[in-house]
Formats: sequence, structure tokens, C-alpha cells
Amino acid sequence: MPDAEPWTHHEAQVGEVRLHWVEQGSGPLLVLLHGFPEFWYAWRRQLPALAAAGFRVVAPDMRGYNLSEKPEGVAAYSVQKLAGDVAALVRHLGAERAHVAGHDWGGVVAWWTAMLHPEAVERLVVINAPHPRIFARELKKLRQIRRSWYAMMFQLPRLPEALFRARDFAVLERTFRKGPKRPGAYSDEDIRRYKEAAAQPGALTAMINYYRAATRVQRPRTRTVEAPTLVIWGERDPHLGIHNLEGLEEYVPDLRVERIAEAGHWVPADAPERVSELMTGFLRG
Repeated sequence: MPDAEPWTHHEAQVGEVRLHWVEQGSGPLLVLLHGFPEFWYAWRRQLPALAAAGFRVVAPDMRGYNLSEKPEGVAAYSVQKLAGDVAALVRHLGAERAHVAGHDWGGVVAWWTAMLHPEAVERLVVINAPHPRIFARELKKLRQIRRSWYAMMFQLPRLPEALFRARDFAVLERTFRKGPKRPGAYSDEDIRRYKEAAAQPGALTAMINYYRAATRVQRPRTRTVEAPTLVIWGERDPHLGIHNLEGLEEYVPDLRVERIAEAGHWVPADAPERVSELMTGFLRG
């Protein structure tokens, strides 16, 4: 890693797993959770801005990703365990509570952390990740099933890993070249880093196990999110329909929704300055 990076790298045993994370700034703790198939680097555009806004910003590689530990077996990637990692990281960093933000799978984990460990979450920011109850409703409808076909394919053994690994991770490269709505959102260097992270021993299977474990989810006893919540949604998301926002206030009483018309699924890359601005204003209260 270049010496010019403004953040520092850390690694420690956190609860059940050894996690790697980067950290920048000082102030109230803010934990940033990445999605699939990224790692902490997904937040490289927001880290300096949020640190400058007065937060201690921590972006971990979630279990299974990049430099964090990769436990074997699908059960190791249940949302209960993933949410437990976040709560354990907050405690490890010496805080009782933290702001938690997540995009894509990181957003799913953020929702579950707020439901299963409400004592650990001060404020919540979710970017293009549906509330579990809303998504369960939408998956019964053709409009979302058509968008989620790839998640069904991920249930197969070995084949998804082989497809991702083929031709020097061509599927991963195409995801970052063609997925964002902002031209050049991911540079050649960005894609090189993502390929390097996915090539870590055991990483591909661990990353795809998030999807495999999702079919074994146990519903939370509480469905209501107590923390004040900001949902940021890229309206041009081809994978998650805007219908996933309908009825959200039933489960999130203290809710603010911000739509970004020009952004797709990769909102932190499509509209990096806007995401930082919205998060800063909301988290400052």
C-alpha cells in the first residue's frame, strides 16, 4: 500500500474472527460496511471526507473478504454472525455505540446489526440494501425475482466460484466497468485491487457464502429499527427495484429517505460527493 494513504491499517481478533480494517480521523465512531464483491476499499472516496467532518471512520474487511479471516462453511456467514462481528468491533474499538453505514451486503448487515444489537447502533445509514422484511415481500413478486436471478445461481456449489475466477476474473471486471452509471467510476487500479482481494485464498467461496447463508436466515424477533435511519437509494439500480422502499416506515419509525436519480446500484462510486454530504449532515444530527 502506498505511503500516501491518509488512513492506517489495523488487524486484530474481534470476537470469533480476525478482522482487518482501515481507520482515519477522530471523534464519534463511524463503521462503514462494504458490499459484494468489494472490500474496505469501497469507501475510499468517503473515508477522507467523513474523517474531515469530525468522525473516527473505520472501514473493515468483513469476514471472508480480502485480509480478514475466512472461516469455512456456509453457516459461518449467517447474518447473525455478521451482525455479531459489527457489534464486537464496536466494543473492540472502545465504544459503547457507533454510527453504522453499509452499502449492498454491508447494508444488509447494517440492518441486521440495528435489529439484533440495537444497543450498539447510534444512527444507521443504508445505501441500496433493502430491509429484510421488505425484501422477503418483494422476492414473492416477479418484478424483483427477475432482478435477483444471480443470487439464485450463487446457491449452486463450485460453479459460481469457477465463473468468477475464469479469464482473470472477467465477470468481476465487467461488473465494475459496466455496472456504475458514472463513466470511469472505477479505474484500472481500482479493478486491479478488487481482483487481488478476490484472489486471496478462500475469498471467493467466502464471499459467495453470504448469498448461500441468506437462504437459511432466521427472522429477527424484533422487526423494528430503533435507531434514526437514513436510506440513500440510487434510482437506476438494475438489481434492486425502487419498490423496496415501499412500506419501509412500518419497520423504521425514524426514517429519512434520499433518492439519487442519476445513480445506479454502485451509489458510493456513482455519486461520491453527494453520499458524503448526505451522510455528514445526517450523522451530525
